[in-house]
Amino acid sequence: MTGSLFVVSAPSGAGKTSLTREVIERMADIGHEVVFSVSYTTRPPRPLETDGVDYHFVEPKRFEQMVETGSFLEHADVFGKRYGTGRDVTEIERAAGRDVVLDIDWQGARQVKQVAPDAVSIFIVPPVRSALEARLRERGQDDDTVIKQRMEQACAEISHWAEYDYLVVNDKFDQAVDELFAIFRSQRLKRAVAEHGMAGDIARRMSQKR
Repeated sequence: MTGSLFVVSAPSGAGKTSLTREVIERMADIGHEVVFSVSYTTRPPRPLETDGVDYHFVEPKRFEQMVETGSFLEHADVFGKRYGTGRDVTEIERAAGRDVVLDIDWQGARQVKQVAPDAVSIFIVPPVRSALEARLRERGQDDDTVIKQRMEQACAEISHWAEYDYLVVNDKFDQAVDELFAIFRSQRLKRAVAEHGMAGDIARRMSQKR
């Protein structure tokens, strides 16, 4: 069965990474493999980030070459740095039956929907503005100027929530995980029916006697 493509967007600090990692573990527990797409970026690595694990860190010149050769499923400029999703590796993962998660912003989400209409888009938001700012400060990665920029960017990002298929409010973490898991699980079941992957199994079950 072909894997699903999930687009998960959120303002910085909304908790999308923690939520998605928890859902990936839950999906693995029931035998379904879900993988994060490792994006390409021209920004420098942050402390503790590893090339090829957190991002593929590349020079602007190479990034532009990849754009020109159509190597990206989507790409966008964020805070003056460029980010992109590799096209080939995404298609390989899906063909192998693995669901793929793209952690991208609304610009990338629009592009993905154009080239992959079957992609499932999910937007995650914090319950209130103050909660988002508090999370950004708790991370201790940015100074006041950067946090202000991120908050402005967050407001701009949130304004695009209606373009997504699903909305998850990360107020209570466990509840948000349950809701996100339900979305992932439903798509797996939907694709099984769409691709007739369950037809033989259903016929077998209906022919069996207790």
